[in-house]
Amino acid sequence: MGSDPVGSDPVRFELLARDPHGSARVGVLRTPHGIVNTPAFMPVGTQGTVKTLTVQDLKACGVEMVLSNVYHLSLRPGQKVLEAAGGLHRFMAWEGPILTDSGGYQVFSLATLRKITDAGVIFSSHVDGAIHELTPERVIEFQWAIGSDVVIPLDECVRYPCEREEAQAALSRTANWAARSKETFKNLTGSDPAGSDPKRPLLFGIVQGATYPDLRRLAAQELVSMELDGYCLGGFSVGEPRGLLFELLPAVTGFLPQDHPRYLMGMGEPLDIVEAVENGVDLFDCVVPTRHGRNGLAYTWGGRLNLRHAAHATDPRPLDESCECETCRTYSRMYIRHLFQTQEILGLRLLSFHNVWFYSKLMSMIRRAIAGEGLKGLRARLAAAYQPTVEEMIG
Repeated sequence: MGSDPVGSDPVRFELLARDPHGSARVGVLRTPHGIVNTPAFMPVGTQGTVKTLTVQDLKACGVEMVLSNVYHLSLRPGQKVLEAAGGLHRFMAWEGPILTDSGGYQVFSLATLRKITDAGVIFSSHVDGAIHELTPERVIEFQWAIGSDVVIPLDECVRYPCEREEAQAALSRTANWAARSKETFKNLTGSDPAGSDPKRPLLFGIVQGATYPDLRRLAAQELVSMELDGYCLGGFSVGEPRGLLFELLPAVTGFLPQDHPRYLMGMGEPLDIVEAVENGVDLFDCVVPTRHGRNGLAYTWGGRLNLRHAAHATDPRPLDESCECETCRTYSRMYIRHLFQTQEILGLRLLSFHNVWFYSKLMSMIRRAIAGEGLKGLRARLAAAYQPTVEEMIG
């Protein structure tokens, strides 16, 4: 993780290489707390921690940026505590870049606890039932106060499937909130998004529009006109068919600037990541590697392994014989299965560590492939390994 290049180069996002056969690209994103080599995967640290892993673990895995969440952090520990700590970075002892999601997904997932208006979202805390309000202005102010590197505005994510009228209303509200967010951001930082000041955070906008290509295109065009630092592809991973996602992606990315980063929110399976990169996406986050790790599922170059299965009870091999992570260098499949069978906490950490390592190495291989002969070979390798589905593996 480097920090010096940020101060010496005013370009916040720089493209370094392109896939000779498609839209994939390699770049560098410069933030106040260091650089991020893209395409990149961000482990999810919703509440200021990537579950079961220390910041030393994350560094050992090669992680450059983590994701946290405004909704959860505003409830616990709250802004006053984070400010008293000197910001989120010092609070969680993480020196690298942090992207903070606005809480828009929680607006979607906690639908029974909230009410959406043009002003913002009023919700009942899932922790203690207390009433809180998120507004576009409040969300930006919170992220500024805690020192986020990449700031995400409040948005409205709709369910799948939804009627066109509902998607249109959410899109309009999200665009309005983005404009209000930009104004607040400008007032706090003293500069416009898309400016060259290396010390200010970056402000992204979120493209909504559900599964309607024309609405997605309209949302992209509206956000581009606001001249932001980057663009999120939101409203995916909400139950839509995989094929539909990959029909929509090129339609959306085609209307976004080539020289700005694109972030596909909540996307996490290895093959999906590669195919999204082929469509010009640069950033990803998902709970997949850690959540599935805590449920006994390991990601390897041979595919997924369910360590709860009896087939591993006497298997002395590491999870992946080609992997150099601490888990694979030290522990056997039979031992890790024993940890899960006896509900020992160490098992959760070992698989989470391995999976985050795997994802970091996957992104590194993607970057090398793009700069070399392209992604076709890596994509074929993952397609062969990653069948059947996760649901079939866990079930």
